[in-house]
Amino acid sequence: MKILVSILSLTIFLNASSVTTAPTLDEAIEILKKENLEIQAASIDVKSAKQDETTVSGKNWGKLELTQDIARSNDAGNVFGFKLTSREANFGDFGFSEFSFTNPNILSLQPKDLNYPDDRNFFQTKLKYEVPLFTGFALSSYANIMSAMTKMKSLDKEALINEKTYQLRKSYYDMALLKDSIKNLTTILNNIKILENMTESMIEVGYAKHIDLLEVQAKKGNVERLLLQMEANKELLYHYISFLLNRKVDNITTPNADVTMPNFTDTDVLTHNIDIQKATTGLTIRQNMLSASQAAYYPTVGAFGEVATADNSFLGDANDHKAYTVGARLSWNLFNGGIDAANIEKSKLEHLKMQSQVALAKNGIKLKLAKIRTEIKSSDDEIASLKKELQLADAIYKNYEGRYKEKLSSMSDVIIKQSAQIEKILQLQMAKNKRNEKIFALEKLANLGE
Repeated sequence: MKILVSILSLTIFLNASSVTTAPTLDEAIEILKKENLEIQAASIDVKSAKQDETTVSGKNWGKLELTQDIARSNDAGNVFGFKLTSREANFGDFGFSEFSFTNPNILSLQPKDLNYPDDRNFFQTKLKYEVPLFTGFALSSYANIMSAMTKMKSLDKEALINEKTYQLRKSYYDMALLKDSIKNLTTILNNIKILENMTESMIEVGYAKHIDLLEVQAKKGNVERLLLQMEANKELLYHYISFLLNRKVDNITTPNADVTMPNFTDTDVLTHNIDIQKATTGLTIRQNMLSASQAAYYPTVGAFGEVATADNSFLGDANDHKAYTVGARLSWNLFNGGIDAANIEKSKLEHLKMQSQVALAKNGIKLKLAKIRTEIKSSDDEIASLKKELQLADAIYKNYEGRYKEKLSSMSDVIIKQSAQIEKILQLQMAKNKRNEKIFALEKLANLGE
């Protein structure tokens, strides 16, 4: 028993240790697909659509139905029908026991056995099978529609996974940029603290004024406030990532803050884009709805067969009282006031409308692609420019810091240059965020995975 407990404890420990405390982006995406509540709901929708598809497909196999009737009656028609169905009717049921050739009123005689029969039980067991032989292609059209609906639900799920993956990736890269900005601001804060100590020392020997120290301390407070805001943003990001993954996350392994430009053509995007696939699937549905409406012009043919047995007791003399019926039925609606023609014309119009929507979806995606690619190029140029401006701001700040030590510039000048340095850091972070967001939007349009 102790050995078994030890083995179970070891298994639990190994399973627990396999859960990454700081998941990478790839690990988080796998967790997202399995644990996200919205994706789970979308998976259920797909399964439900598959059941609808099975329901329509099952109609091709017909219907087998067992009916068990149990009755008791003294109604003349019912009793005679019960006996006839169970093959037990006799001439006495017609009142022949009261028949007499010597009775001049024989024709007006009301046979009591027929009009006032005794109570009788009735048990009938019937097995009936009905199958459609031809439905004017309606069943096959509906089966194709439900198959397309299942695909539509699958595309909805895929689009949801695509959207949630986009949000998760953006959150991860936002976190990476945020940590990078915090690192840079922390370096600036340390420099300010060094400058603060240096100013205090210079005040002691008379080379600086108290107002200089106040300016440094004010700037330090400003940077500390920015750092507190960024830490708060980090916490909010962790909350959002936890929401996406449906589990508590307080640490992640961030990727490289710079996202590489994906390498795929516009043709690849138009081939794999989910919106276009959904529009194309919608066109397939409309085509089959047109075929289903045209089925009204065709006759329908069905066949059936049934076996039954009846008696005044359950399954009494079942073999002697058995009966069968087989047959077929053709039904053809020859005229219904032009309703079928109107429905078919409406289906044709809906089909034409869906064709235009497919073309519209493709043109819309092309427009989005051109817009996003242009915005990414603009962001690349902005980031390249901001990097150079940040290098210049760093160099200017260091220069003014040295000039302040030599009493060649004021503390206000140093603080102004440091403010410019911080501004460039924040502008660079915003530009990188914007570029990452556009690249993720481009990948989401392409639906080509990570």
